[in-house]
Amino acid sequence: MKEKISLLKSLLDNPKKIVITVHRGPDGDALGSALALKSVLSNLNHDVTVISPNDYASFLYWMKGNEDVLIYTENQSKATEITNSSDIIFMLDFNSVHRVGEFSGILKNANSTKVIIDHHQDPVSEDADIIISDTKSCSTAQLLFEVLDNLGYKNLIDKDVAECLYAGIMTDTGSFKFNSTTAKTHHIIAQLIEIGVHNSKVHDLVYDNYSEDRTKLLGYCLNEKLQIFPETNSAIISLSEDELNRFNFKKGDTEGVVNYALAVKGIIFAIFIAEKEGVVKLSLRSKGDFKANEVSKKYFNGGGHINAAGGISYTSLEETIDICKNIFEEYKPELTK
Repeated sequence: MKEKISLLKSLLDNPKKIVITVHRGPDGDALGSALALKSVLSNLNHDVTVISPNDYASFLYWMKGNEDVLIYTENQSKATEITNSSDIIFMLDFNSVHRVGEFSGILKNANSTKVIIDHHQDPVSEDADIIISDTKSCSTAQLLFEVLDNLGYKNLIDKDVAECLYAGIMTDTGSFKFNSTTAKTHHIIAQLIEIGVHNSKVHDLVYDNYSEDRTKLLGYCLNEKLQIFPETNSAIISLSEDELNRFNFKKGDTEGVVNYALAVKGIIFAIFIAEKEGVVKLSLRSKGDFKANEVSKKYFNGGGHINAAGGISYTSLEETIDICKNIFEEYKPELTK
């Protein structure tokens, strides 16, 4: 870490053109980390642009700097031009260039110095010149706080930056309930609150800001679409594109739905499946030692953390549900031990 920090600090010693990018469909950790880093680097007189591969949930729009985020799918030419002319590209909260979707080719071809800061397993070494990775970190936001501290930039973490980092840590730990939450996490959170974060305000902005349609969709998921498989301690919630449209679906409306399935007594493994834009996407959650990320990688072209992963299925929604049921049976010994 010390050697990488030293190298990174030398790169940042004089003003640079910098791009910060995140994975497709950025969550609170990805966007919070990106906007926090942008603010700090801008205060050091760097020319910084945050580029997101696509749009994201509206409950993240409150973060300082959100209005300046460049969405690749909405302005490809400008995003490409800025990326190609950059000196440094920071890739936050993803371990492989393919996670940015259509934007990946632009990233790969850019001659910039590439820096990964991430907490996911198995970062792809050929995708970056500098990789700062810590799989034990609960979030990229926590790791970024440590990076900024080691760079000597902690004094540049003001209230706005602290709120972005807090949101990243809060969302990636399930409000501090996941096993990845450590004493270090709470120590960093305490420092962010001392800087000025109103923790209850951030929580309300993210979790208690549902639209009427989103609330009704959640009710529909729990009343009509939750399937429990007690013999394998598993559960599925699935939604077709027609069902999403029925509730005027907006990005972020299904965020966290899978956790309600996992919250049912006795459930060890839960999968949320949604048909969106002609693709079937999955969110997988588990408890204990059951490795959701291995299942996602093996069957759904995905990955993530041990207890939280995502993936994509290239078959129909109905076929994907059947695949999941077969997975439950395959892993029955692990799920019922």
